[in-house]
Amino acid sequence: MVHVGIGYDVHQLVAGRKLILGGVEIPHPKGLDGHSDADALMHAICDAILGALGEEDIGHFFPNTDPRWKGVASSVFLEEAARQVLQRNGRRVNVDATVIAQAPKIYPHLAAMKRNIAEALGLREAQIGIKATTNEHMGFIGREEGIAAMAVTSVDLP
Repeated sequence: MVHVGIGYDVHQLVAGRKLILGGVEIPHPKGLDGHSDADALMHAICDAILGALGEEDIGHFFPNTDPRWKGVASSVFLEEAARQVLQRNGRRVNVDATVIAQAPKIYPHLAAMKRNIAEALGLREAQIGIKATTNEHMGFIGREEGIAAMAVTSVDLP
């Protein structure tokens, strides 16, 4: 039976941090604030997978109060989500995600993001869809105060 999960994540942009999205370091004067590398895209995908499994969110598995996860690459979280699917004799079907950022431009980095996400999840790049959009200068994203990501995934479970 195919199960679908949805994920959403948002982080504030702050000076003094690297901007990491989809496991790619993107040149920008600000980065996303968070306990790990704050990769909102990978976090949203992780939550979507966990949701498809009927599990709690990423914070349950990797609490930001645990020093083990300080500065950790979010690919570690995706690898664990993939392991959770396999532990249930499931199969990851696909991921579709959108990054919402006024700046910087995300499109030039999409291919590398797809490679990183596919590798972390043990999928083919063709099973990963990533899009990028702006917030048309509206709200906190439009004011370049933060970046959000949303994702949906399908998991086939026995």
